[in-house]
Amino acid sequence: MKLLLVDDHAIVRAGLQRLLTSMEVSVVEAASGRDALIRYREDRPDIVILDLNLPGIGGVELIQRLVIEDPAACILVFSMHAEAIYVSRALQAGARGFMSKNATPAELLTAIRRLAEGGRYIESEIAQELALGAASENDRLHNLTERDLEILRLLGEGRSLAEIAEDIGVGYKTIANTCSQIKAKLGVARTADLIRLSIEMGVS
Repeated sequence: MKLLLVDDHAIVRAGLQRLLTSMEVSVVEAASGRDALIRYREDRPDIVILDLNLPGIGGVELIQRLVIEDPAACILVFSMHAEAIYVSRALQAGARGFMSKNATPAELLTAIRRLAEGGRYIESEIAQELALGAASENDRLHNLTERDLEILRLLGEGRSLAEIAEDIGVGYKTIANTCSQIKAKLGVARTADLIRLSIEMGVS
C-alpha cells in the first residue's frame, strides 16, 4: 500500500513516517497542495493523508481537485482543526475520513486501515460532535413549513427569488416575505445565510 503525506511541517511528516513503520506501506511526501497534485499524478497512492492548512492550494480545494482528477481518490484529513464546519466542508469536498491531530496513534492507524478496506472513518469525538450538531440543525428545521423547506432547497440549488416564485407559481413578493419569515425562524439576517444553511443542512 502506498500513502501520500501532505503537510507543510516536516516534523509532522517525519512523525507520521515513524508511526507508519508498523504497517506495510511505502510513503511519499508533499509539503504543499501543488506538490501533492504532482505527486498524486506520478505515484497514484492508495491513500492521501493531508492537512487542511496548506500553502497555496488549501486543503479543501486540494480534496476537490484530487477527486476531480480521480473520483476514486481515498483521502484522510489529518488536521488541527476539528470544528464541525471544517469536517463538513472536507467531507462534502470528497474526503473519506477525518482525524484531528489530537487523536491517538492507534486510532489514526485504525482510520488508515478502514480506508484501505474501502470504508470511511471519522474520529469518534468528532463524529459525536457532528451528530449532536446535526440534531441541533434538525431541531431548527422542525420550525419550517413544507413551503419553507421547498424555498430553502431551491435557494441551495442557486435559484433566485424570481425563479423560485415562477417555479412555485406565486408572486415575487410572496417569496420575498416568506424568505423574511424563514430568516426569522432560523435566526439569520441575509439571504446568503439561508443559502449557506441550506447547503450545510443538506436540505432536500
